[in-house]
Amino acid sequence: MDSPLRPILKSKCVRTIVALTTLAAITTAFATETTVKIEHADVDKRPNIVLIVVDDAGLTDFAPYGGEAAMPTIQTLADTGSKFTNYHTSPLCAPSRAMLLTGIDNHRTGIATIPEVLTEEQQGQPGYSMYFEPGVTTLAQRLKVGGYKTYMTGKWHLGGRQQDLPNAHGFDRSFALDASGADNWEQKSYIGYYPEAPWFEDGQPGTLPDDFYSSQFIIDKMIDYLDGEQNPAERQPFFSYIAFQAVHIPVQAPREFTDHYIGVYDSGWQALREKRWQRAKQLGLIPETAPLADMPEGLRDWNALSADDKQFFARAMSVHAGMLEAMDSHIGRLINFLRERDELDNTLFVITSDNGPEPSDPSAIGLNKLWMATHGYDIKIETLGEKGSMGFIGPEWASATASPNGLFKFYASEGGLRVPLIISGPAIVAGKSITAMTTVTDIVPTILDYLNLPLTLPVTSILDAGESVPEIAITGRSLLPVLNGSQQRIYGEDEAIGIEVSGNSALFKGDYKITRNTPPYGDNIWRLYNLANDPGETLDLRLQESEKFDELLVDYENYATEFGVLPMDSDFDYIKQVIANSKIKQFTVPRQIAMTVVILLILLEVYGLRQKRRNPNWGHPTCQR
Repeated sequence: MDSPLRPILKSKCVRTIVALTTLAAITTAFATETTVKIEHADVDKRPNIVLIVVDDAGLTDFAPYGGEAAMPTIQTLADTGSKFTNYHTSPLCAPSRAMLLTGIDNHRTGIATIPEVLTEEQQGQPGYSMYFEPGVTTLAQRLKVGGYKTYMTGKWHLGGRQQDLPNAHGFDRSFALDASGADNWEQKSYIGYYPEAPWFEDGQPGTLPDDFYSSQFIIDKMIDYLDGEQNPAERQPFFSYIAFQAVHIPVQAPREFTDHYIGVYDSGWQALREKRWQRAKQLGLIPETAPLADMPEGLRDWNALSADDKQFFARAMSVHAGMLEAMDSHIGRLINFLRERDELDNTLFVITSDNGPEPSDPSAIGLNKLWMATHGYDIKIETLGEKGSMGFIGPEWASATASPNGLFKFYASEGGLRVPLIISGPAIVAGKSITAMTTVTDIVPTILDYLNLPLTLPVTSILDAGESVPEIAITGRSLLPVLNGSQQRIYGEDEAIGIEVSGNSALFKGDYKITRNTPPYGDNIWRLYNLANDPGETLDLRLQESEKFDELLVDYENYATEFGVLPMDSDFDYIKQVIANSKIKQFTVPRQIAMTVVILLILLEVYGLRQKRRNPNWGHPTCQR
């Protein structure tokens, strides 16, 4: 029903005054409000928030979850905090990050998928704009209104227009990469979809230092922001969002870390998968009786590889572990910085991954091999992980690092969705393992609840066109009841939770889950699993429990309708879509000319070398041809 004040409020001037007045009132209210949840009486003692997201880490990649990489910093945070074993994200990075920062389902944020796999039919549709749409409020915006200083460093991937970057969404300072990934040693792209590595500082193009290494720089910059703007004598609590490139491709790390893992992975991916499965049972991540999921069909058998290939792939995985260790060591530097400032004991840490492990093999795609050759990348074992190296682990190791679950990144199987989550800080129970089903949209409401801040802001967003839009409601729930032990579950047995990214779909209800995955590793067929005893999704129950299967299918259709999920073509294949979209990006007219010249030069060089082999005097002025 329209308000009787609507004709008056349609005045942009009046509406702006009202919004600013309300904002000032809210800020004043927050500045005098006690934070009951954490029992602080003085507003200056409200805890800092550090939200860390690792890129493409599988459930058992973190040391506290059974991984091989030395991660003493994250291990300490897990030991002094609570560890979630049934936490789910989305199967792709940008939708996960959108939900992580807003608490809103990805289709309502505008980041339903990633630009790299966006289809022509999805372009411009509601929920598929590839940037935060009107009414979407980030955690940074909410905390800034509450009197927090807000900082962001690392991967953004949520829109590269001026109005899409972190400084336009509540961050006071930011140094952000608006891409799915980039080189970790230099300021350059890692795939043909991006002509360059688009780094921005405070909304303006940013330049990386000569001694750049991503994990080091991301922490260095965050410390610079905190040290430069946080005066301990006039303390203002801060929100720090740190988004690492580790362990996204290119998988790269200093040799001082990667050499720690020489020989660790010599037994191969099948052996690692078995080892992590057993370790997961010992750690209580899965039931003792839980079966191990099979590796996807069509993957290579370790025992059938040549000795050289075994050496290469074992080395690739050692770089992966080294990259995790390097990242952890730099998080340790931030911990030490906060300790020296007497801030550590008053800081809440939330650490997670955006999705399961990355299966892509950049060297397996012909177009990308040509792009690599012309952009200074190789895959030599001697320098794997170092500057100029295109490191990757491929689908076999990705399947192993997702163990004990099936599949990996891009897919809605547990290997793509179930990842680590650690929450540690003031008033958080130490050493607790939480088995309740939780999701990525639960993080924002948890932090707000922890700080005793409201889930909604009574301030209307004002668009450039002068039209006002209501704030889009948070869809997640606070995890405080399971953190403090007052509840065993966040979602009831009869509550359905859906997720969808580019046709890869899942719906959870109680212990049950239905899932559907697209090619090349899926077949678009819905299946039903009971995750309580089969987290690896090894036994399809759709025939044995057909009524439950039909019930969850109806629930999914309701979810898809409510949240605006667009249907996908049955032959959709994300790899083919990335290639198609990359061609469009690469082969603009100027790029076509440049690429043609490069190819011609390469062909001429090859021709010349062949002629020289036939005739050593070929090309000499006196040579008779």
